[in-house]
Amino acid sequence: MKLFQIEEPDGTPLETDGPGAAVGIALAEGVASIAVAVGGNAELLARLPLGEPTETLRQLRGQAEKMLARPVTHAVIASDAAIDPAPAGLVLLRLVPADVGALGAASLAEDLAPRPS
Repeated sequence: MKLFQIEEPDGTPLETDGPGAAVGIALAEGVASIAVAVGGNAELLARLPLGEPTETLRQLRGQAEKMLARPVTHAVIASDAAIDPAPAGLVLLRLVPADVGALGAASLAEDLAPRPS
């Protein structure tokens, strides 16, 4: 289910052939969360119990892609443990402390995300 349509800051539709969405992911205290930020406004997309890290990242990525109706390719991860998101199909933009949370990580992901050329 698509919750909302994300647009570029100038109101034009997203470039579907450009880089996928960059998200913030938090892995802490047995809970995994994923959020996206657009224009400085962050929105929590999903939460689920923290299981095996790669599988959890795949599940979060899949849920976010369904809700955003576009690929998710990059992430800022908030975790106190080293995480390799590559097996889940994500490029790590930055690893930050867990207390930053998914919303803070999403805001940072928006700033660090690759831009279409």
